[in-house]
Amino acid sequence: MMAPSVAVLDYGSGNLASVSRAVARVGADVTITSDLETAQNADGLVVPGVGAFAACMAGLRAMRGERVIGRRLAGGRPVLGICVGMQIMFERGIEHGVETEGLGEWPGTVERLQATVVPQIGWNTVDPGAGSVLFAGMAPDTRLYFVNSYAARRWELTDTGPFPAPVVTWSEHEGDRFVAAVENGPLSATQFHPEKSGDAGAELLRHWLGTL
Repeated sequence: MMAPSVAVLDYGSGNLASVSRAVARVGADVTITSDLETAQNADGLVVPGVGAFAACMAGLRAMRGERVIGRRLAGGRPVLGICVGMQIMFERGIEHGVETEGLGEWPGTVERLQATVVPQIGWNTVDPGAGSVLFAGMAPDTRLYFVNSYAARRWELTDTGPFPAPVVTWSEHEGDRFVAAVENGPLSATQFHPEKSGDAGAELLRHWLGTL
């Protein structure tokens, strides 16, 4: 049986090498690429992201990466967003008073965490949504690695029509609740870094590969 092919999208932002190694370690044939045809044709596409929402969106649009993401999702082909690669799936991000348009796959705003210690750096638990595939079998006290100052603090997609409701996983930092992961048909995303989350992160990536 051939290993599934996974493209890690290189648009100038993200822990490309560490993400690539982590996905390869759990059984995928991984390519880091800025070629849109390669990104389109892979079994799975990973959209990483670090830094500012606006900078990530600028880099993505400069290489027309939003087109390949949209085409893949329209065709039911899996995409995994990580950290800011998750945040840009929302309608907008607000940083330092500047609003930037996101990809709009989900309604809502990415904004600063309401906490005294920001960014959140380190290990934190999550509260998986019912029916989660990514977190299947994980212990309730499983810890995953976060590095974030911003997050979606509300989930605003309430009307999905005839389609199944997304599975939303939550976490908290200093009592401020935020979206930690979403599973929405072919689109999955995590605010934390599975590639830095040890055995738990590897298990989550393995579960994602199982959806390809």
